[in-house]
Amino acid sequence: MIFEKNVPITLRDGSVLRANVFRPNDDRPVPVLMTHGPYGKDAHFGEAFKPQWDELKRLYPGIDSDGSSGRYIRWEVADPERWIPSGYAIVVVDSRGAGESPGKLWVWSPQEVEDYYDSIEWAGTQSWSNGKVGLLGVSYYAMNQWQVAALQPPHLAAICPWEGASDFYRDASHHGGIFGNTFFEMWFPKQILSVQNGNANSPYRDRDTQGTTTGTPIDDEALRANRVDVIDEFRSRPVVDGWYDERTAKLADIQVPVLSAGNWGGMGLHLRGNVQGFLGAGSGQKWLQMHGGTHWESFYLPEYVQLQKRFFDRFLKGEDNGWDRLPPVMLEVRHADRFEPRLENEWPLARTEWTRLFLDAATRTMGPRAFAEAEEASYEAPGPGVEFLSDPMQAETEFTGPLAAVLWIRSSTADMDLFVTIRAYDPEGREVLFRGATDPAVPIAQGWLRASHRKTDPQKSRPWQPHHTHREIEPLVPGEDYRVEVEIWPTSIVLPAGYRLAIRIDARDFEREGATGPRKGSGPFLHTDPQDRRPDLHAGQHTILTGGRYDSHLILPLIPKAAS
Repeated sequence: MIFEKNVPITLRDGSVLRANVFRPNDDRPVPVLMTHGPYGKDAHFGEAFKPQWDELKRLYPGIDSDGSSGRYIRWEVADPERWIPSGYAIVVVDSRGAGESPGKLWVWSPQEVEDYYDSIEWAGTQSWSNGKVGLLGVSYYAMNQWQVAALQPPHLAAICPWEGASDFYRDASHHGGIFGNTFFEMWFPKQILSVQNGNANSPYRDRDTQGTTTGTPIDDEALRANRVDVIDEFRSRPVVDGWYDERTAKLADIQVPVLSAGNWGGMGLHLRGNVQGFLGAGSGQKWLQMHGGTHWESFYLPEYVQLQKRFFDRFLKGEDNGWDRLPPVMLEVRHADRFEPRLENEWPLARTEWTRLFLDAATRTMGPRAFAEAEEASYEAPGPGVEFLSDPMQAETEFTGPLAAVLWIRSSTADMDLFVTIRAYDPEGREVLFRGATDPAVPIAQGWLRASHRKTDPQKSRPWQPHHTHREIEPLVPGEDYRVEVEIWPTSIVLPAGYRLAIRIDARDFEREGATGPRKGSGPFLHTDPQDRRPDLHAGQHTILTGGRYDSHLILPLIPKAAS
């Protein structure tokens, strides 16, 4: 293949970005697959993310030997050596202010999205391009696909956002209105500032040149002046406003074919966004694929690369390969010990039997019939809360789809944070755990709500998925009772007979009490910011009310067994 390094892309304002271009070693025009972002196009996966690279090597030992040397693999970007022989060009662009591209570093900003638009148009008009550009990448490189596709660049032909949030507030910064600070406090310095353009202290070296991956060095004061701190931006904006509106894609404006791939274990980032992105995209040709495993493995495993190629072969090459005759939903249904592939025609599944399990505070159980007597369960915040356990499953039972909890609550303060976790237990009482996107032991599902953000949009809400506006704060009156609805992110689980479900409600991030194994289960997506969780609002007594007029319940997506 031909490898061109630091190719200049001139933008509409005269600024220049730098890109690495990989293409076949001949003159035929080919379709282009592009990524554009701030992670540094010249920092090798194995050096910038060694623990994840080692895990990927364990799962797929041939990642750097079976059809690829692995030399050009970058974090969350397609491996050129696996795509060039299939007749594609790969273009990896350092976004403004990152890597070799000078300018002000401002992640997810409207300016960055406009730059992405210009980069797509540049790629679509090169002599080696057939005029069709597709977008392919994981996480950040998926999130900004939603943004730029909504602007409708003329040469954009298809997108494949792999595990990428589509709503910056609900999917990423504020879960249920609660600021998820810990991920960004880790991510911004490690993954963004380390490869800021001009950072002479970047720990990464370019394997091709042995030099830095961040361009001409500039001093620390200039570096600070040349970036915007996204953590400060999130912290200073506790409700949805014009700033979030600018950064959240207008999904209905996306008209190109979409393959949206989400991870059942991606709680805290991306999972919800891939489902909502699929549902909201205006395209008449869109598919949802849901899988398990780590955040990075599926993108590189051979069966998923073949899936990506089949999608792009159809829409960037025009091949009649049967792709557009596939049902629009491709699920890997999760069992306690395996995944079962299954094709479906819609989401949520049309045959879903929405099932309510009512909570009983007296017995800490939940069941199909409402309880007549009013009861309450109290706990101190911030801290562990209460758990309600179902009866054993009478037969193998599947729950696949979105979930919700309706809870009657009372607080001794003017607010109340609800951390809701859905768990499963085997007949011996052992918790059923899964390898999540970023955590080795995730529960079945999670949801969050700050009670002062309880207002919902009736036009966008469904009983199984409330849509909170998050545009205003409505304090609680201490000691008063309130009915709230909690959105719980989608799940898929098939439980054998004898297994039980549980709903846990805490006043802090989920943590297994008295666990001998993994204690957490939420990965890096925690909510501990002292400015956001002020003690005067979030330290006190919390109460869950059940029975009688307090119809607290869990809504589950029961999938009936197919007729034999």
